[in-house]
Parts: sequence; C-alpha cells; structure tokens
Amino acid sequence: MLIERFTFWLFLWFTGAFFSAGKAQHYFPQKYEFRAVWVATLNNIDWPSRRGLPPEEQRKEFIALLDTLQKYHFNAVIVQVRPTADAFYPSQYEPWSAYLTGTQGEAPYPYYDPLAFMVEEAHKRNIEFHAWFNPYRAVSNLQAAQVHDEHISNKRPAWFFDYNGKKYFNPGIPAVRDYIVRLIQEVVENYDIDGVHFDDYFYPYQVPKEKIDDYATYLRYGKKQFNSIHDWRRHNVDLLIQAIHDSLQRKKPHVKFGISPIGVWRNASQDSLGSATKIWYASYDALYADSRKWLREGWIDYIAPQLYWSTRSRYGNYNVLVPWWHKNSFGRHVYIGHALYKVDGEDGGDSTWHDPQELPRQLRKKMAYDAIKGSIFFSAKHLYRNPFHILDSLAQYYYRYPALPPPMPWKDSIPALPPPKLNVHMTSQGVKLQWQTPPLAPDGDPAAYYVLYRFPLTETVDLSRPDRIVYIGKEEHFTDTDTRHLPAVYVVTACDRLHNESRRYASAIAEPLTIYGSPRPEQLPIPYRKY
Repeated sequence: MLIERFTFWLFLWFTGAFFSAGKAQHYFPQKYEFRAVWVATLNNIDWPSRRGLPPEEQRKEFIALLDTLQKYHFNAVIVQVRPTADAFYPSQYEPWSAYLTGTQGEAPYPYYDPLAFMVEEAHKRNIEFHAWFNPYRAVSNLQAAQVHDEHISNKRPAWFFDYNGKKYFNPGIPAVRDYIVRLIQEVVENYDIDGVHFDDYFYPYQVPKEKIDDYATYLRYGKKQFNSIHDWRRHNVDLLIQAIHDSLQRKKPHVKFGISPIGVWRNASQDSLGSATKIWYASYDALYADSRKWLREGWIDYIAPQLYWSTRSRYGNYNVLVPWWHKNSFGRHVYIGHALYKVDGEDGGDSTWHDPQELPRQLRKKMAYDAIKGSIFFSAKHLYRNPFHILDSLAQYYYRYPALPPPMPWKDSIPALPPPKLNVHMTSQGVKLQWQTPPLAPDGDPAAYYVLYRFPLTETVDLSRPDRIVYIGKEEHFTDTDTRHLPAVYVVTACDRLHNESRRYASAIAEPLTIYGSPRPEQLPIPYRKY
C-alpha cells in the first residue's frame, strides 16, 4: 500500500495535477488547441546544431525533432527561416544563411532546399509549418559577423542604422517596407507554408545613453504628419503589419499571419487600457509595436505574447497577463508563449522557475479563458532536455490526446464535406479501415486530412472528444492494431487545411473475427449525423 501511494503522488507531481493552495482546476481534454514550439536558427540555438553541419545531418536532426513533436501530439512548428537578412532557402533577395552552411552566401553542399524539405516533412506528419521572419534585424553582431558582399546592408547602406552593436533596417523608409513585403511574398508564393510569423524584434530594445539614428528620416517622411517621432515610429511598424496582411489576402488568404511580441502591451500606469504590470520595455513604448491595435484592426490572425514571467513575478505577472490578453483578443486567437528556457535554468533571477509546478500552473491557468487557444514553447532544445519532466507531464496529462489547430472562421468558415463511405475489415494486423475522397466543399476546398474516431458500441458518437481519436492524417486508410476495444463504431470526418471539420461523417461497425464489406442490417449502420 505504501508503494502504491508513493507511485500515485509521484504521478501527480509529474503531471501537475497537484494544485497549490488547495485550489484544484479540472482539466478537460481540448480537441482544438494550437501546440507549437519555436525553432531558432540564430546562432544555431536549436537547429542546425552547428554551422556547416552536412545537409544529411541537418535533415536527420530536423526529422528527429518532428518525430518528437508528433509523438507528444504537437501540431505546429515555427521555424526561423530569416534570422539576419539571410535565408534558409534560395532567395533572389538575400544570401544563404551562415547559420546553415557556415559561410554567408554559400549554398548547401550537396545542394538541397531546406525550407522545401522542412515544409514537406512537417506536412507528412500533419504538423503546420509557420515560417518565422525577423523583419528588421540585419546583422546581429557587427564585430564578429562576416557579411557577404551581396547582403542587402552592403547593397543599400542608406536603409540601415546601427544600434547597440547590431544593424537594423530603418522602418521609416518606405522602400524598406516594400522590400520586406516582397521577400515575404517570395516565400509565400514558392512554398506551401501555413503561416508567416514575426517575433518581438521591431525597433530595437533600447539601452541607456544610446539613441536610434533615424531623426533625419523622421524629418523627411514623418514630421509633417506626426508631432512626435514616437508616434511616427509606431505608424511605420503599423504600415508594415497592414501591408503583410493585405499581401497575404491577395496571394494566399489561407496563410495565417501571427506575431509573438513581448508579453506586455502597456503598463496600466501609462495607459488605463494596459495591464497591471511594471516593466520598462513594454512593446508599445519601447519597441513601437502596437500589438493591441493589430488585433483590433484584424491585421493578424493570432498573437503569441511572450509571457516569460512567473506566476509570482512582481513585474510582469503571468496570472495578470493571461486574462488581460483574453480580454484584448478582439476575436483573434491568443497563443501563450511559454518560457521553457527559464524552466531549464535561465531563470533571470526568479526562483519561482525552480518549482517543478510552475509551468503546469501556467498551462492550467490559460485553460480558463476561451480566447487562449494554445501554447508555443521557447524553444526546441529546451523541450528536448525535458526539464522537470515536462514532456512526461504533456504526454500523461496536458497533451495526452491529439488536438487539431483551432479553426479561424474569419479566414474560412465553410467545412469540408465528409468521406462518402467507410469500409471496415478484420485482418491479422487489426482493424483495417478505408474511406473515399470526398467531393470539394462548397467553397471549392478539398479535404486536407482526415480524423478517425473509435467509440464503444454503448457510447453516443461525440466528435468533441479527442480521447476517441485514433488517427489524424492525409492517408485514406488506417489499420487500428489495438483490438481490445472491439466491438466498436468507427467514424471518419474530413477537414480542410484551416481545420474546418465536416459536420457529417461516414461510419461503420467492427466486431472481432468478422469481415465486413458493409455492416449487417441488424447492426443498424449509423447514418450521417450532424453535431
């Protein structure tokens, strides 16, 4: 009995089911939840593991990452494909990245297209691929960087200013904004990405006694319209965000646009609409990034605020910021950016991160708010290290069952049509299920993938239950090797690429040691049913 009790409490410790202060929150599996990880390539933080790694090893590393994400029921990956005005793909505008090949401007050898490879491999696993761009950072270390002659900072030096040892595009120059829109269009047009993603780097994080060298640009482009250089800078960033949104709508309206700003828009001491926080580098004032406005105007599809503070922080408390973002979502999705790197030891002086329950507390907190549709973890290498057994917590509790990325009805609200028929056969390997390709939906969209459910005969079909999902994927067949649950009802639906699931389904019944081309009449085949 003592051993059983110890095992039970150890399980609770791993899964985060032991709630502090005696306040338990029930966890209900979520069928729709964005589950992603950032993969940083700057300085080879996450991938590839080093500069100049042979292409075959690069591919092996990335496949291993995707396999891990698939195993733990993640459904999206956000990969930094343009860290410093360089590229992880062949570009007509910018040179190959040194973080990929070892030398800026040098193509992979043997040659391959890393972005095409990553998108293909992610989609094989039904994982969304979001291409992460740093719009304004051009050189991350002016002393150490070896910049290629064809780098844009050498070809258009008037477009840049230096700040704190780095080189940045000047957002106030219209030609700069046009250039950034074009290079993102290049990727959107040439690759089947699911999303365009920006992080928190807009105007640079300010340091004492250093000024941004853009006053002459302000006099030329902004003085007549804006009395404040600060308002003008914010306007410049707004123009870029709106231009990216408009470009995506014209080119590929299914591609999502998301941004992960610093997690505080403004402090309440500066603006009554702000949060009860006390940080000096809020995005609106320090980075000239009016993230709340982008949501209000509908220019972005999701926001992933970097809530890299603990639940006990005096400055940017997590428990304060989650409800603030929920309240200020304006109908768009909010995905919480979690500081997994702080759980892994880089705590920034806050010992709360040493508590194994801190991240589980944060995961539970967000579940209480409808506008919070998921999580993104920074970053991949810290996920691999599994600090405080967080992967065990995800596998046993939070991500125990698969989930679909949440639909975005403002982009597409028309569901796919269901497969017209589901066939079930017993084989020596298990229950073999096959279905047919459905016709195009009324908006012309084909089925992008399928969801297969298994229900006990005594249970009502309920498509809101992710614990009944046995397969999510693009194939039109699946063999269920777990026959312990027979007899069972199998149900298959279709989803379009924006995760609108068919409102009807095809179904069939499987029993042990029987073979069906179609169910017997006495089994009362389940008709198409709305839910």
